[in-house]
Amino acid sequence: MKTEPALRLTVVVTETDVWRHRPVYSEIVRRAHDAGLAGASVFRGIEGFGASSTIHTERMLSLSEELPVAVVMVDAPERVRAFLPRLTGLVDAGLVTLEDTEVIHA
Repeated sequence: MKTEPALRLTVVVTETDVWRHRPVYSEIVRRAHDAGLAGASVFRGIEGFGASSTIHTERMLSLSEELPVAVVMVDAPERVRAFLPRLTGLVDAGLVTLEDTEVIHA
């Protein structure tokens, strides 16, 4: 198997975060696609808390719309870093992380 270095970009927002009447997570995926990144996946959390320290869970109907959503993208480090400016103005209260990783080609 062959491996190559990559960078994983994760953006965590809530499912109710919007940008121009569109979910932020959906806009991030669109921008990643337009930028030609290798791929982007959206994962909906079932429970979590962030800067507010309020725990949001799908078990409580009144808070269920504030659940965390993570958009994960993996590509070559230079391509991911070139994409970062496209998040400007889009992620206000969310969390953006970068992690070194490896892609395995079978």
